[in-house]
Amino acid sequence: MDRFIFLSVLAFVFATAPALHAQQYPNKPIRIIVPFPPGDSLDTMSRLIAPKLIDRLGQSIVVDNRAGGAGQLGLEIAARATPDGYTIVGGQGGNLVVQPHTYKKLPYDPLKDFVPIANSTRNFLGLVVNAGGQFKSLKDFITYGRANAGKLSFASNGEGGFPHMAIEMMRTAGGFTYLHVPYKGSAQIVTEILGNRIDATILGIGSIAPFIQGGRLRLLAVTSPTRAPLFPDVPALAEFLPGYDSRGWFGYLAPAGTPPKIVALLNAEINRAMNAPDVREKLEATGLTVVNESPEAFAQTLKNDYEIYGKLIKAIGLQPQ
Repeated sequence: MDRFIFLSVLAFVFATAPALHAQQYPNKPIRIIVPFPPGDSLDTMSRLIAPKLIDRLGQSIVVDNRAGGAGQLGLEIAARATPDGYTIVGGQGGNLVVQPHTYKKLPYDPLKDFVPIANSTRNFLGLVVNAGGQFKSLKDFITYGRANAGKLSFASNGEGGFPHMAIEMMRTAGGFTYLHVPYKGSAQIVTEILGNRIDATILGIGSIAPFIQGGRLRLLAVTSPTRAPLFPDVPALAEFLPGYDSRGWFGYLAPAGTPPKIVALLNAEINRAMNAPDVREKLEATGLTVVNESPEAFAQTLKNDYEIYGKLIKAIGLQPQ
């Protein structure tokens, strides 16, 4: 009988271990992997919410920048981490829903290797041109593109990247062709547009807002289906091209297998931190819009966008590299 009781207790302990672990969580520092360099939007967002999470969770929060491979390095590290809630990672559309279709092989599967925690912000992308150039409105721009096949030059931050796909979505919806010129980063793109060597680009408006507000770049439209709060007088592309929607977003994920109770706790605390007035104000000043969604809603966004860009990339015949 004693042996039977001992085995029963042992079985109970093993069966309840995950629940007990979740109840004790967290009891050591939590690492947020940012797969981009310091100063990136995800890095800024993570460092803004870290103190809020420390106050609520009672543990240190370490923001760990692991840049490389257009975000792939950091996501790979996170995908291989122990799924115990002590490693989470920031992600965005480019490396989670576009790159899986533009690379022959990624070191992670965005739909299988992670569990979504929180989709924290939406990032408005904008179509910009030189403020002193010929294009005064979105209508002018599209009309010129349709009448002058291949003469528009568009810069992007890389073949097959998220902005490139936003341009391609615009091309297919707008019925025009263009010359694509890829660059390594937004700073170089802005320089080329200001020098009248490139006609246009699509970039996150946070990175180019000072040039727009300073009158050097003209924002013709934003790529989300609604107007950006930072520039309420600028139309959404969908107002001219019905159905167009190429919104950007940032969010946090954990390695697949992370206990649901821990995911729920992290979701609640990240959403709470994002809603703090000082955090919200600073993020909105950069063109980001704070959102508070459940893990399930974020998972649906991932799935939907994964399918949308997969179909687009297949339709335009872009070959994975």
